[in-house]
Amino acid sequence: MKNSTTIPMTHSGSKYKTSRLKKVYKQTFNEFKKRQIGYSTIAIIGQSCLGSAAAMVILMGEIDIAIKMILLFFVTILCMAFNASVLAQLKSITIFNLLILSIVFSTLVIVIHLV
Repeated sequence: MKNSTTIPMTHSGSKYKTSRLKKVYKQTFNEFKKRQIGYSTIAIIGQSCLGSAAAMVILMGEIDIAIKMILLFFVTILCMAFNASVLAQLKSITIFNLLILSIVFSTLVIVIHLV
């Protein structure tokens, strides 16, 4: 193949196209990584408040007690996992992903219970 006279085919650049969501994720992660100490401090406060609001909404809801406890378990575990990852000084990507996971889950719980 080294001495081949065929012209190599190039792709139309589709290999390097990234979705808008991935682009926002990368930009946000890079910003978080640059100033991790400050953002982690602010995120602990905000995420803990959001988690406690989600716990309150779960406990005030009129659903089966088993489902309440399971949802409350996941909200609590995700909030604690993020806080522990900051305190344990894990890698930036792990802290950032746990922050996003915790915020998304708590927000979904709040929105579903309020609708």
